Amino acid sequence: MSYESAIVRKALARLERRRDNRDRRRFQLERSLYGMEPRLREIDLTLRGTMADLALLAAGGRPVAPDGPEIAAIRARNEALQAERTRLLAQLGYAPDALDDVPACPRCGDTGWREGRMCSCLKELCAQEQLKALTEAMSLTDEQDFSRLTLDIYSGQPWGSQDRSPRENMQRIVAVCAGYARQFPGYPLQNLLLSGSTGLGKTFLSGCIAREVTLRGFSVVYDTANSIFDAFFKTRRFSLEAEEQRQAQTDTRRYLNCDLLILDDLGSEHTMPSTRASLYELVDSRLQTKRHTIISSNLSTREIGEKYGAQLASRVEGLYRELTFYGDDLRLQ
Repeated sequence: MSYESAIVRKALARLERRRDNRDRRRFQLERSLYGMEPRLREIDLTLRGTMADLALLAAGGRPVAPDGPEIAAIRARNEALQAERTRLLAQLGYAPDALDDVPACPRCGDTGWREGRMCSCLKELCAQEQLKALTEAMSLTDEQDFSRLTLDIYSGQPWGSQDRSPRENMQRIVAVCAGYARQFPGYPLQNLLLSGSTGLGKTFLSGCIAREVTLRGFSVVYDTANSIFDAFFKTRRFSLEAEEQRQAQTDTRRYLNCDLLILDDLGSEHTMPSTRASLYELVDSRLQTKRHTIISSNLSTREIGEKYGAQLASRVEGLYRELTFYGDDLRLQ
């Protein structure tokens, strides 16, 4: 379970900005309250000198008992000063900790990490940043949420030779997709092939899955087949500028290593030998590392085999669950 490094960097930058803004507000309040009550500044300076007092005791060359008279005297003086500080702040209408450096997240102290693991506060920011990226990449909207999904737009009438109406078929598909997203990565199906004509909701459902899996704390990358194959192709072109090739390498690592890859519009690209090789490398690598993939295409498993070769078809047919969409183009309704 991990977000890609670019997402984590953006989230950490937001966390740092939060700390800076909090420190700035606290400093401004401190200046204001010190101006109204100079005694507060004297008390704070004295309290901050406590560590120096303890260091002087330790430097004296003789052991100092934690419950000895010297420590007790320092503790008593600090308690008296803190009581006076609380009283002065109350007179000015402020809480006792108004001038304290209180982190927004007590679990990690606003560092984003706790015992070597990502804190929930940083995970939340990562999820927000990833949703931003998905919104830009796939035009993700608030409507793409399983809790807000309605299937009334699909016909309830028989459709050709199919056993189910388009609406009944979508009820079955949505049940699988919702289970896949809400139980990720523990759902029995690891990979999905969303197959069918354009305008039937494949990309919309992919967005619902992307949102749910993101909020569960996993990295999700969405891209079209054209963009993915272009990135793989560029990594092999040594005539490119160094920066362009580095970007292509970064992109291919994202495609290979994310927890969930959503490959959209497979079959619409111009197919070349390099395309077939790149697709097989991507699919096989993610299967070998047990990473999850959703492919959205207007091609069926059989048609994928005809276009990209039997070797890839055997991987998809054996290790992907095909969900077939049919019905009227929803964009025309």
